[in-house]
Amino acid sequence: MSGGKLVSPGKGLPRGDSMLDIDHGDSSNTRLGVRPKALMRVESNTSFGMSGLQVQEGDEDTDELHDPRAWLKVIDAFEQPRLFYNVENEHFERDTTKPSLLPQASHKTAAFRDRYEVIHQRLLRNESFKRTTVSASRTHGPQTTSNSKNMEITPIANMLGRHGSNHLLLGQLNNLSTGELAISDLTGTIALNLDKAITIPDDSTWFCPGMIVLVDGVYEEEEESVGRGLGGGSGVGGTLGGRFKGFFIGHPLCESRQTTMGITGPEKALDDTIGGGFGWIDFLGVGSERAVGQKMRRLERRLLTRAAPAQPLSLEEREEEEENGGTEYRGDRPPRGRIVIIGELNIDQARVLHALRKILEIYSAEPDGSAPVAFVLAGNFTQDAVLSRGGGGSSIEYKECFDALASTLSDYPKLLRSSTFIFVPGDNDGWVSSFTAGASTPVPRQPVPDMFTSRVRRAFATANAEAGPSAAARRGGGVPGTAVWTSNPSRISLFGPNHDIVLFRDDISARLHRTSVHLTTSSGGDGDGDDVAATAESMDVDREEPEVAATATAVPWEKHAARKLVKTLLDQGHLSPFPTSTRPVHWDFAAALQLYPLPTAVVLVDTTTAPFCVTYEGCHVMNPGAVAAPGRKSIGRWIEYELGGVGRLRECPL
Repeated sequence: MSGGKLVSPGKGLPRGDSMLDIDHGDSSNTRLGVRPKALMRVESNTSFGMSGLQVQEGDEDTDELHDPRAWLKVIDAFEQPRLFYNVENEHFERDTTKPSLLPQASHKTAAFRDRYEVIHQRLLRNESFKRTTVSASRTHGPQTTSNSKNMEITPIANMLGRHGSNHLLLGQLNNLSTGELAISDLTGTIALNLDKAITIPDDSTWFCPGMIVLVDGVYEEEEESVGRGLGGGSGVGGTLGGRFKGFFIGHPLCESRQTTMGITGPEKALDDTIGGGFGWIDFLGVGSERAVGQKMRRLERRLLTRAAPAQPLSLEEREEEEENGGTEYRGDRPPRGRIVIIGELNIDQARVLHALRKILEIYSAEPDGSAPVAFVLAGNFTQDAVLSRGGGGSSIEYKECFDALASTLSDYPKLLRSSTFIFVPGDNDGWVSSFTAGASTPVPRQPVPDMFTSRVRRAFATANAEAGPSAAARRGGGVPGTAVWTSNPSRISLFGPNHDIVLFRDDISARLHRTSVHLTTSSGGDGDGDDVAATAESMDVDREEPEVAATATAVPWEKHAARKLVKTLLDQGHLSPFPTSTRPVHWDFAAALQLYPLPTAVVLVDTTTAPFCVTYEGCHVMNPGAVAAPGRKSIGRWIEYELGGVGRLRECPL
């Protein structure tokens, strides 16, 4: 009590935090109606509530927090919370073991188990897999009503002794040592025959070894397993005798971010919550949806309202804008909440640096206070692999390339003071290219070492120093411009859990073409109402236009390829659904590659496919390609993404 008023000790504490984080160690004062002296976070509950933003009472009135960049956080893949799904508790828990780049072999199995269990629980939450059987009482007879459309997944080990029976399997596609395909789950492995299997939906996804798929078919038992002596032991936990003849094959059903978080309500006002979901889980260390989601949405509306367009776009207008590659802004000035995404930036090429200058000139000429929140510049920063035999040069030449980049950025101090520049490395960048020579590197991979980027950091420090300490001089509300060298992949969190943007540089399209399994794409069948075929509509790429993805001729080839790539990645819920022999993965950091829950946006820099902007299940996926368009030497291109909206491909003459 102070002056007859009860003074709340909440100032300086996270607002909206979980009540599970209160330490009840000192309960002597609770009988008097006074809260405990200290509210300490319980270590076992660190995945709940606030953890990274540290939102405090009265923070909204400070000058620094008037800039949206004060609520922007770049999350390195090696710093992202490592969560795993506990099957017994049906809950995500934090992995408290110390990670290592050289872990034990058992960690590889743990990484596969966690990935499988996340997809399995996601499927069981889907209406098509829920078992709703209601038995009548004995007084009304033994009648039983059930939903005949519900499907049930059979563990591979449970097929032993059930020759000729029909099953639905969920497992990972693998290659046996004999060269044949197999499917594996947590209970065993069995050879797979897909000669007559039909993809569902028709020709809308890729199927490669390493992906977790749904296969419906018949088990054909034999005395010995295929490739016995080469594929491991037999029986439960090993390779089963016989083979599984698949008739239908498809990817696991995707789940929207709202469903995962247990949120319902309009798209613009996600303030209603329901009982299910993982809304209390802090997946990125920036606060959970239930704890800070509403507060962050109110803060976002207040900070970005002045620079927003005069009228919000409707759903039809957003679809039209996405189809046309974007439209001009409707307000009196460009909105502040934009992210500029520049694809592969080979700074060792003079033409690429010239294209970068043209792009920066466009945004430097915009009115004060409307500069984009962030610029994303992705590697490879050199055209050839460096620091390797026969590569692109020595470490001195590599540093000189970044010195040239620093010279280019120094010509635009206005942008350096008012925006955050995020650099994502590629496979050709140091130090990892010194022993891979540009081949597939283990992911996630470390950022470019500081010794090469010191001149770029100095350019930002000089631009901020020239503006002076005044927030008005910086024209950004008090937050100086920064250069962030992050890992690949990494994430951008803006306004807590409201905007989760994944950044990933990988030529994944070429890898899909090289390793894909050729399957029957004709949708012709007997039409007997198979359970898997009944779910074809729910697996379409675009639910507003379910017939578009049915045939490749309904849409242009480039758009069909983009939808096929996006649906494959998001259905898999993983950035690298390949075996470790194709794309190595650091087992202890595999959680950073998970796409569950679905992010709000994904930046996939892939130079082996055409640029695109595609939305699937509420997740907007963008690919800017290379900044210097191949075959079009006089054109520079990039993507401009507006927060909560869609990206648009922009081009400029060089």
